[in-house]
Formats: sequence, C-alpha cells, structure tokens
Amino acid sequence: MNSNSPVTQRHVILHNDVSQISVLTDFVTDIARERNLESSLSQSLVLAMEEAVVNVLMYAYPEKEQGLVDVEAILYRDAIEFTVTDSGKPFDPTATPPADISLGLEERQVGGLGIHLVRTIMDKVCYRRENGKNILKLTKNI
Repeated sequence: MNSNSPVTQRHVILHNDVSQISVLTDFVTDIARERNLESSLSQSLVLAMEEAVVNVLMYAYPEKEQGLVDVEAILYRDAIEFTVTDSGKPFDPTATPPADISLGLEERQVGGLGIHLVRTIMDKVCYRRENGKNILKLTKNI
C-alpha cells in the first residue's frame, strides 16, 4: 500500500451552534487515539480544528439561520487530512494576512490569531469555493 492510499475515513456533521464544539472535540480526539498520537499532537489537532470550525459556526451563516458544517477526516499512513465544508458566506481564511504576533496586545488588530494557530499547527491549509460551498482542507503529517 502506498502512503497516499487512505487507511480509514471518518465523518461528522455539525449544526451551526457553538455547543456542537464538544462533538468536534470528541471526533478529533477519537481519531488521534485511534492513530496512537502523542497527547501534545492530539491537543494541537483539537485546537486547530476548533479554531477552524468555530469560525464557520459563528460567521458562515446569517444570525438565526440554520446551517450545517461537514467535517471529514481521511487517515493516511503518514498524515491526517481534515476537510471542513459549509454552504455559508464565501470566506477564504488562507487569504487572511498573517497575524503580527510581535505586536503587543493593545497594538494588534482584532482577529487573525485563530487562522495563525491553524497555519502553525497544520502542515498544509488549502481553501476553495465550489458549487456554493466553502471547502477548507487541513493536513497534518504524522
């Protein structure tokens, strides 16, 4: 089997409500446990996925509008690839300028730290808009 062949695949659908984050956390934690990842790597993956998905849950859909967020995980022998898909407003987090973490808290602009964390933790972050959907692909080599 080559390293590009999926070993296994997992999937969860969340409603656009931040109370769903515990479902996401359990989903990512279960995957990390299944792959026997170190605790620090598992926690980093949970943090990156929470940051990516909370932005979708809070901002993709107009207030009070019901929406879904589809999270898929494909586990390869040497990587985990998460795909976050929603039908909300178009938003490309990869187009966000890097956060200037050298500035003091008072000098920083609001926002941007979540995607900074995602970019720092994950090895590859890609976005595309296709058929009215935001598709964010996050890959971590393991």
